[in-house]
Amino acid sequence: MENKKGTIAILGSGNIGLSLANGLVKSEYCAADNIILTRRSIHLLNAKAKEGFRVTADNAEAVSAASVIILAVLPQQLNGLLAEILPVIDHEKHLVISVISGVSCKDIKAKLGENVQVVRVMPNTAISIGQSMTCIASDNAGYLNMEIVTEMFETVGSVVQINEELMTSATALCACGIAFFLRAIRAASQGGVEIGFHAEDALKMAVQTAKGAADLLLQHHSHPEHEIDKVTSPKGCTIAGLNEMEHNGFSSSLIKGIKLSSIKAGGLYTEDK
Repeated sequence: MENKKGTIAILGSGNIGLSLANGLVKSEYCAADNIILTRRSIHLLNAKAKEGFRVTADNAEAVSAASVIILAVLPQQLNGLLAEILPVIDHEKHLVISVISGVSCKDIKAKLGENVQVVRVMPNTAISIGQSMTCIASDNAGYLNMEIVTEMFETVGSVVQINEELMTSATALCACGIAFFLRAIRAASQGGVEIGFHAEDALKMAVQTAKGAADLLLQHHSHPEHEIDKVTSPKGCTIAGLNEMEHNGFSSSLIKGIKLSSIKAGGLYTEDK
């Protein structure tokens, strides 16, 4: 049975779970009282309760009251969570969405039942400001449920539907990628300090420059090298700086980091079974 949008239960309200909850409310996708947040240390959700979110430490209770279930715990906590909610899972009622790295739809259905419709989702923390890059995949969810998930995550950023076999790669490029680009911005700001700017000014300049670079690609639908060509001239300062970075492994180190993160993401759940 296809699922209609209803009460949302976010099981595991850590960084990603709270970012999603905040983003959904900020985008006016739903009201805070339409979202149930769970956490073992429920006192950590006191501030969210004051904002109107429904909070509980009882995952089964949250599942019973919701139609959309979002699994947002750590991979090593998943098996215990699935055992806890199994008695109240209803495949006619529930749509299960997992944002857990390295966990396949098959892994979840093996615990909750083959008839449960599961959508695997990989957002990043920019979801809290409506700027996530979210990838979604499923091996059994119907069209309407995929539309529900797409609509939900489009309110907090961009969505791409991919083959599930690419989800660990998406984790490395998009979820881990937030940290990679932040580190690059941090490095640029440190370079700015070294050439004479105060730290606060250097960071502001690096952040806006990075944002401008991304917007150039998004708005022009162009390739990075096309935009790079516009700012490099023969014997110029830009090409000199780029070549120095490349000689020191800039692109290579980033590519290697993404590849290693992908390998690590694929093993997070299996290591803890």
